[in-house]
Amino acid sequence: MGTKVKAAVIGGTGLYSLDGMELVEEVLPETPWGKPSDTIKIGKIHDKLIAFLPRHGVGHFIMPHEVPMKANICALKILGVEEIVAFSSVGSLREEIKPLDFVLPSQIIDRTRGRESTFFGKGVVAHAPFADPFSQNLSDRINKAAAKVNLQIHQNKTLVCMEGPLFSTRAESHMYRSWGGDIINMSVLPEAKLAREAEIAYQMVCMSTDYDCWRENEEAVTAEMVMANLGKNAENAKKLLSALIPSLGNGDDLSLKNSTKYSIITAPERRNPDTVAKLKVLFPDYL
Repeated sequence: MGTKVKAAVIGGTGLYSLDGMELVEEVLPETPWGKPSDTIKIGKIHDKLIAFLPRHGVGHFIMPHEVPMKANICALKILGVEEIVAFSSVGSLREEIKPLDFVLPSQIIDRTRGRESTFFGKGVVAHAPFADPFSQNLSDRINKAAAKVNLQIHQNKTLVCMEGPLFSTRAESHMYRSWGGDIINMSVLPEAKLAREAEIAYQMVCMSTDYDCWRENEEAVTAEMVMANLGKNAENAKKLLSALIPSLGNGDDLSLKNSTKYSIITAPERRNPDTVAKLKVLFPDYL
């Protein structure tokens, strides 16, 4: 595993590969938190080195709550990744966000249950800030790339992350709308939190497949409806990536560098050595 790569793409439902990638290496790193979802493909697109990881595995065999998020983020960190563009299918909670529209969220509401959302604990305590869960710098670059390929993209929206794997009830869908939620998925957490702890700039690109179930005159969301829109969204995602990739991995957003160092609050003499040994894989210079 000699190849170091600074930018990664995490593929969501429907996006299991990248077109035009000249494969350099395939890796399946062993991390202190196990193996990632699937083999990570490292390759060149437009002479830019990119790592690609399918969140649910190729063939989609991993449930949202079963995704080995810690292993995924740690594996990308080991490879040298400094920024992640993560794709995800979402349901729309707003009339103006139509199926097949793309959205750049800026905020998250957490409705997950029982997912481990931190690399810390078990004798090492850290509290990282998460007020702004996404990278504005990365979002700006994605927006510019979308304009180049004439892809309309909604910005500054709030993403609700639900537990799943079933879709929402109508009452829940109306509640999320009343809270200010604009779109809903099952995958942004703890992925975004772990990326923040690992000091990796992170932005999710959300691809609308349906109107969830809040519209009374709309057929309630079904898996068939979602699947019908996945292919179209994947094609647009690949067009967007083709325009975006030259602007990735150039060291444009290093705002999180060294940030976790100052989030660790456990006194050195009280830190659990086993936990420290694991964390040293992520933070070799801090512990």
